[in-house]
Amino acid sequence: MKWVYAGAVSDTFFGHPRGLATLFFTEMWERFSYYGMRALLILFMTAAPAVGGLGYDATTAGAVYGLYTFGVYALALPGGWIADRLLGQRRAVLYGGVLIALGHYSLAVPSVTTFYAGLLLIVFGTGLLKPNISAIVGDLYVEKDATRDAGFSIFYMGINLGALFGPLVCSWLGEPREGAAWVNWHYGFAAAGVGMTFALVQYVAGQRHLNGAGELKEDSGQPHRLAAARRQFLTGIAAGGALVALIAFLSVSGALPVTAFAESVFYVVSALFVSYFAVVIFWVARNDVERSRLTVCFLLSLGAAMFWSGFEQAGSALNLFARDLTDRTIFGTELTAGALQAINPVFIILLAPVVGMTWVKLGSRNPSMATKFGLGLLLLASGFLVMAWASMSLAAGRVGMQWLVATYFFHTVGELCLSPVGLSSMTKLAPGRLVGQMMGTWFMGAAIGNLVAGLVTRFLPPTETVEAAMQNGVPLFGSVAALTGVAGLLFIVFARPIRRMQAGVN
Repeated sequence: MKWVYAGAVSDTFFGHPRGLATLFFTEMWERFSYYGMRALLILFMTAAPAVGGLGYDATTAGAVYGLYTFGVYALALPGGWIADRLLGQRRAVLYGGVLIALGHYSLAVPSVTTFYAGLLLIVFGTGLLKPNISAIVGDLYVEKDATRDAGFSIFYMGINLGALFGPLVCSWLGEPREGAAWVNWHYGFAAAGVGMTFALVQYVAGQRHLNGAGELKEDSGQPHRLAAARRQFLTGIAAGGALVALIAFLSVSGALPVTAFAESVFYVVSALFVSYFAVVIFWVARNDVERSRLTVCFLLSLGAAMFWSGFEQAGSALNLFARDLTDRTIFGTELTAGALQAINPVFIILLAPVVGMTWVKLGSRNPSMATKFGLGLLLLASGFLVMAWASMSLAAGRVGMQWLVATYFFHTVGELCLSPVGLSSMTKLAPGRLVGQMMGTWFMGAAIGNLVAGLVTRFLPPTETVEAAMQNGVPLFGSVAALTGVAGLLFIVFARPIRRMQAGVN
């Protein structure tokens, strides 16, 4: 079989454009590096210097983790702008991949300076790569191509394969454990860098199969537009550089502790988030239909922020719980804490077809978008009820891995209920002239949720005594369950009014 695109001919990849294979493996290795490093990040920061860690307390480490994951999502907005106005998606992905690889190799150098430099490089690189590689996938297909959705499904399988193997490999190489004297945190970070290098090598080798997809669009490539974009970009770089330098100075001097900075970012960004929607709903909307639909977009983004604030604790609070309070021995071998980060992608791969087929089989009885959102939040709450129960069970010592497995099961099914319908609904509800901005607010909701997921580690049960772990674990996980559960119930209770506000959009 051959595939024709823009006058070119190439072999197919499972009946899809051959370029999909290039993007599939690029994203697979990039996610390998991201989730592999993430599985180690908070464990490395809270580990004692005697075992090669930074020796941070959970509060400080959680703030750094939250700021890092916040930045990864928040910089998708300027990353998309740079690709649209200056580079094109194809070069943006390449340059982003180079920055990510350099960042992981920087983390592989045992130094506090290289640690923070590495985090910054990964944030900038992911901001360039992550939104734009998905855009190239869409660009491979002509408009209204029936195979487009199937192509994205294949692409997302690559994401989950990378997310599955990354934590297993990087934690095995990097997480200290008894009887593994050869293990070193920085070997794990280096493995993430090697994975990103694989992504770059095969991306460059396979670029010829992209057949023009991801190139800078003709109108953006006009000299006067490029000149204006370069001026804006340089201004942004200067302002961003000055801000980073100021924050670094204040942090080193002790005038602005990282925890206080993270909290300030949360309050400022949340206020801007709400203010933006207020302006769009009350002043930008052209009629009542647009106003009601944009209000639904706001509710979805708010619900997404709440969902990800719980879900993304997998890399922060739940990762520390796995290390300190979970018996990870199976068949006489102790698993690394980071290896448990692979449970979610395993469930995604197994359950995504099941959930998808369930919605299809329900047909006209398919739940509304608001109901699915409510179910996602309720399932997230169920997972945290499991963790509260696990905390109460600590009187007998460390709890078994089945508690975390059950939690990740509920969270994964919740993700499958909420995330796909949220992304789809945002594109349907937003007026055509605001689709890009609405997608940006969706990712900003995810960014805020990631920041909160880092900040909640201050409430994590200390592990000096089992009694302390029980006293603090139940309120933390119980509070998260209560907040997300109430939000889920509100979505379900008000599903009909929300459906009316959608004004005909299903």
